Amino acid sequence: MKIRRIALGLATAALAPAAAQAQEVTLKFAHFMPTTNPYHVHVIVPWCDRIAAESKGRMVCQIYPAMQLGGTPTQLLTQVRDGVADVIWTMPGYNAGRFPKLEVFELPFFTTTPEATARAMWDFVQKNALDEFPGMKPLATWTPGAYAFHMNGKEVTRLEDLKGAKVRTPSRLGNKLLAALGTTPVGMPAPQMSEGIAKGVIDGALYPWESVPSAKLHELTRFSFDANAEYRMSAATTIIAMNRKKYDSLPDDLKKIIDDSTGREFSAQAAAVLHAQATVGRDQTIANGNKVYVLPPAEVERWKAATAGIAGDWIKETNEKGLDGQRLHDEAAALMASYSK
Repeated sequence: MKIRRIALGLATAALAPAAAQAQEVTLKFAHFMPTTNPYHVHVIVPWCDRIAAESKGRMVCQIYPAMQLGGTPTQLLTQVRDGVADVIWTMPGYNAGRFPKLEVFELPFFTTTPEATARAMWDFVQKNALDEFPGMKPLATWTPGAYAFHMNGKEVTRLEDLKGAKVRTPSRLGNKLLAALGTTPVGMPAPQMSEGIAKGVIDGALYPWESVPSAKLHELTRFSFDANAEYRMSAATTIIAMNRKKYDSLPDDLKKIIDDSTGREFSAQAAAVLHAQATVGRDQTIANGNKVYVLPPAEVERWKAATAGIAGDWIKETNEKGLDGQRLHDEAAALMASYSK
């Protein structure tokens, strides 16, 4: 825990004098995960501790996990835009159509390591997609660790074994991937997923390893597998965003604290810290007696072939929205390649 907090730049030594300073700003930080989730524990809380320490208590967070400000996960973007929340962490894929450019990072077999993807996403947003954040200031962008299939039915060893299975996905492109693989995709936010599996509404889920323990997914499924390829089979974008008016209202020194504690490297550090938690999720799943495995390389090639047309479809759909889909795809791919060296 200590190492992970240092990785995010936590200045714990300054917390004691911080309490003695006059508090000027309270940031309402909202998200949809429980307090046991690694996003809350290893990213959100340490960042809030850091800005409290560096401002000597003049700027603090009041964190509202598990949608405690009301509403549903799909409403977080509206809440931060309208000032109901000052800062939010959420997954853009929950709001299909609102991030048509950023969505490129959710294409199958497109992203590599979490750190490279986080940096590529940040640069891509700054150049191409700031208009997708109306009323907001993006603070961080990354993807979770590699998504794995977690199934409660039969063991899947080849593409044909997925036929007809109802599988949860967090995003529009996740739906396309699952459909191309022969499943019946079910779009579903994470908080509903565990109940869906327990009640038999879905047969399994695409979900990142780091969040498996907090969702108790290892207790609800029997088989977990992923592709273990250089390019990850599936990814979902995540963001931290701040209400623009709230940021603009801050004095310059507090703005500087926000700026210095967020951005490209904060995104990469958050991704790395969360990726380290993937081992915890995998280990707990194995300890539960579940079968955990990777697809053999020849089978991965079959899955790549089955999903190869999704990128071309995305480019066409993006063009139809008046955007240059090919340019956006190629720029994102170039950034991925650059940061993956």
